[in-house]
Parts: sequence; C-alpha cells; structure tokens
Amino acid sequence: MSLFDSVDYYYARYRPRLPDQVVELLASELTGPATPRLLDLGAGTGQVALSMLPVLPPTTRMDLVDQDEGMLRTALDELRTHLGERTATAHAVPAEKFAPDQPDYQADLVTCCRAFQWMDRPAVLAMADRVTAPHAAVAIMGDGSLWTHQAEWAMALKALIQSHLGEDRRAGTSGTYREPGRRYEDDLSDSPFSNIEEHRIPFTRAWTPRTVLGYLRSTSFARPDLFTDHTGFEEQAHALLLAHACDGSLNEDGVFTVLLAHRPGVAR
Repeated sequence: MSLFDSVDYYYARYRPRLPDQVVELLASELTGPATPRLLDLGAGTGQVALSMLPVLPPTTRMDLVDQDEGMLRTALDELRTHLGERTATAHAVPAEKFAPDQPDYQADLVTCCRAFQWMDRPAVLAMADRVTAPHAAVAIMGDGSLWTHQAEWAMALKALIQSHLGEDRRAGTSGTYREPGRRYEDDLSDSPFSNIEEHRIPFTRAWTPRTVLGYLRSTSFARPDLFTDHTGFEEQAHALLLAHACDGSLNEDGVFTVLLAHRPGVAR
C-alpha cells in the first residue's frame, strides 16, 4: 500500500488548488517559448495543472509525474475536457526516475507542490537538470496543511485527531512524520538551480465542515484506516467544526511559499 492509496476521489475534490497570484507567478515563466512545456512532479490529481490551465498558451505541453496511477488517471479525467489544443501526459514513476521518451525533450518549468518532502530531493533536482531548457525554472512550493495552520478551529481539530491517534503526526503506512533534515533552500543551493527567489503570497481560504472532513480523508495524518472508530471521529470532528463555523464557513489565513529557482546567470 502506498502513502495515498485509494484517496484519489477525496484528493481531487478537497485538496485546494493554487492561489491566483501563484498561478500568475508560475505562468510568467512560460511566456517565452513558442511551445512551453510544464513538468509537474508529485502531480497527484492535477491540482497544479488544473490551476494553471486557464492561463497557459494553447500550445502548452504538460507532463504529470506521480507514483500513483490512480491519481494520475483522475488527473487526466479532470483535465481532459478543458485541455483544448494543450496536451497532458501522465508518467507513473517516482519523480527522480522521470525520463522523457523524446531525445530533444526540454521542460521550461518544473513544479513540485506540497510533495517535495516525500522525495529523494537531490536526485529529483539532478533529474530536473537533465531534462530542462537552460532558461528553465524550478518551483518548489506549498502552504502547509491543516495540521500546521494556526486558526483556532484548525488547532482544535488537530487536538481532536491527537486524542484519537496520539501526539505525533502520523505518516506513511505506519510510523510518524519527521520534518526534512535540511531546508529546501539548501537543497536548491547545492543543485544547478542555485539562483533562488522566495515568494511569500498571503491567501484566505474558506472551508465548510464537509470540505474539511473530505480533505482529512485525503491526508496521511487523518486517513480513515488510522482510526479504530473513524465514524465516531468524524461525528466528533463535524460537531467541533460546526461549533467553530461562522455562517457555515471556516476561514484559513495562510501564506503560500514559492521557491523559484534558476541556474546562475539566467537572464530574467
């Protein structure tokens, strides 16, 4: 069983997409080439591709890389009716194992959203160096999760999860989550993409009790099989969220961080 087996339904419907300002920032990296190519690593059910699709040129080619074939199938299903002349190709391999079929393949932008911590990061960046154009950018980005957010309702929800599963954040098929041993900035600094810009983009996101529960089913820290009594947990979580909601809404104020990295000497 892989980390996110059988959660593509919840992942596709409840994982948030990118804020508009993040989309604009990434799209600016694809304005030069006549046929821009986006390589999305840890693509899941296509949150990055779906977020960016409305602003991508009609000639754009997208490659979605994820180990989970089910998630990639869902991503292609979600994208298919909106692609127009654009193309999207799925690659069910670990990110560091991505190897394009075309000998002249060159990606213009590599994205990795909310997934870099699960990867062999030096190997991924070495792969990116092999398959990208000289001007290409690598964007490592994320906004944490409801485990880390500081809204009163999110902290109360975290405490409820801990009351069922213990203090440590659960991860994988067993065991607990451990923070990466080094910063992503250090990974990038030691790679060919050592010219790094950090963009911190504030956002406000609105949830409902139903969407929070759907989101939790997609996570590694609160997926259903971790609970002895998942139905009982969801009943408690729903009551907690209703008590904190204002007019049925639960607001999350956060910061979306984008590390946008290029090779040294690339003209911007």
